Amino acid sequence: MSGEKKMKKWNLRWIYKALLLCIADGLIVMAAYFGALFLRFDFQLDMIPEEYIAGYLWSMPFWIVSTIVVYYIYKLYHSIWAFVSITELKRLMMADLVLIPVYAAGAVFMDMHMPMSYFVMGYILSCVLCAGVRFSYRYIRFYMEYLKEEKTEKETKTDRIMVIGAGTVGQTLMREIRKADSVHAKVVCAIDDNPEKIGRMLEGIPIVGNRYDIVKMVKKYDVNRIIYAIPSTTGQNRKDIMNLCKETGCRMQTVPSVSQIVNEEVSMTKLREIEISDLLGRKQILVNMDEINEYIKGKVVLVTGGGGSIGSELCRQVAAREPKQLIILDIYENNAYDIQMELRKKYPELNLEVIIGSVRDSRKIFKIFGTYHPDIVYHAAAHKHVPLMEDSPCEAVKNNAIGTYKTAFAALAHGTKKFVLISTDKAVNPTNIMGASKRLCEMIIQAFDSKVKEGKAEEIPQLFTHKINKDFANINLLENLRAARTEFVAVRFGNVLGSNGSVIPLFKKQIAAGGPVTVTDPEIIRYFMTIPEAVSLVMQAGTYAKGGEIFVLDMGEPVKIDTLARNLIRLSGFKPDEDIKIQYTGLRPGEKLYEEKLMAEEGLKKTENDLIHIGMPIPFDVEEFLAELDELTEIAYANKPDIKEKVAQTVTTYKMKD
Repeated sequence: MSGEKKMKKWNLRWIYKALLLCIADGLIVMAAYFGALFLRFDFQLDMIPEEYIAGYLWSMPFWIVSTIVVYYIYKLYHSIWAFVSITELKRLMMADLVLIPVYAAGAVFMDMHMPMSYFVMGYILSCVLCAGVRFSYRYIRFYMEYLKEEKTEKETKTDRIMVIGAGTVGQTLMREIRKADSVHAKVVCAIDDNPEKIGRMLEGIPIVGNRYDIVKMVKKYDVNRIIYAIPSTTGQNRKDIMNLCKETGCRMQTVPSVSQIVNEEVSMTKLREIEISDLLGRKQILVNMDEINEYIKGKVVLVTGGGGSIGSELCRQVAAREPKQLIILDIYENNAYDIQMELRKKYPELNLEVIIGSVRDSRKIFKIFGTYHPDIVYHAAAHKHVPLMEDSPCEAVKNNAIGTYKTAFAALAHGTKKFVLISTDKAVNPTNIMGASKRLCEMIIQAFDSKVKEGKAEEIPQLFTHKINKDFANINLLENLRAARTEFVAVRFGNVLGSNGSVIPLFKKQIAAGGPVTVTDPEIIRYFMTIPEAVSLVMQAGTYAKGGEIFVLDMGEPVKIDTLARNLIRLSGFKPDEDIKIQYTGLRPGEKLYEEKLMAEEGLKKTENDLIHIGMPIPFDVEEFLAELDELTEIAYANKPDIKEKVAQTVTTYKMKD
């Protein structure tokens, strides 16, 4: 059936319904005024005088026509009475009020001599019955839908839902679930901490208790799915409720955040599964969006390692802030392609360049900087896997330390204004070569900053297999270095949920396979943050940077990996140690039970953001460090086995494990 034919069909249906309603209104008016006479004479038909019967019959055409006309003017034949609400009731009352002078004028004009009770009772009965017909349609339909739901629930596997939060969002959610024919689900009860709501009904759903009644009411109402409908609640309060919910073993979902709803990123009823991040209990992370927007807008921004977990999120948040140009550098073409396609689809006007290359290739790096002249560099390119780097320590030094050195040197030589190194808490008192190599990166940043502030950037050695002056004769290297004012900073944070190296993807795969879930040690703890949270704070820290700082992000309270694994098992609908086993495998080479955010020697300084701090840098001899780094470069590229011992001489806080 064509669209035009469908429209004609729907128009005809509306006309039929409107005509039926007109006929019903006419019959109601006739019945109401006859009923008024009947009541006036005590239900004795033979007691009604003939002149009153004649007056009734004489007035009915006027009464019926005037009622239908006034109702039509007030659009009482246009409403969808299946969804009648207070708006239709107001229009009906206004129409009935208008009918009073219309009826009065008609009675005067027709010179009617009827009992006053006839006019009063007839009017009241007609108004009540007309309203009753309209509202009864909704409730009859509601009852039919209820019977349909009951039948569907018996014939199909229908989810029985508990809604947490009996507010506006919860009400909207209940209404949408009830109206959705394709959703095999039924809200059977609601929970709310407001004592004034407990025991009452919302959209026909009983509010059966507060958060401490969740487990009991899940059993009572045979609930198998819980929806968290309080998007404004964050932090510890949200964590506490989630922890109570996960004890039930029910599937858990939540509505989007307030910011997503306000920004119209998603609808209020767009549900998502409960994630581990919902159980961390962290306060909502706030950043100064105006500062970040001003910092990025109109700038050329380079993100190294732009296809990785952190790098790709950096690209997303940079792209959203109208940069002059965004350059993505990554060695892995698949990762780079994915973020390229995503950004081009979402930001078609973005000036985007995606380059495949390694930060270890100084010629490539210099060409990129010489071509695009980035104002801001986010250096996220790094090897991050601890056990793998323990087996390949030279690669950790080449990529992490020397790659950082080459990129930072290119930034100096081409007038980059700000260079932000993405570091890690594993750089604090490292027990593995990955962490030690990242500490080398921090020291490189500090050394470069020191030379810039002294006005001696030209003294920074070229740790390359070639000489820049020879290969890049188009730039005046010494002059550029003397004029360099690049601000070098590092931002240090812990583990991020959902990254390629995170335990979460591994745990999910293990759960999907039926277990076991492998945890190295029952006491191992880590700091966690979501990737978008970490990146937004990185960008905020960049606006605070003056050069030489090591910014430390407040990751909240540390979390036991064992607890994380058990929560994820519960969120997946299983019981730990029963349905899914947990297996302890022992600490891996270079791994420690806990990570530190700061070295013991470092102090902590506040910034404008309570979640961003500045660690006081540990002093070291810059000249000696640069000389040792030159030697480390030779050892790393020669792939000598004693690389760890040499790193330990340079990074004095590095404690190698046997």
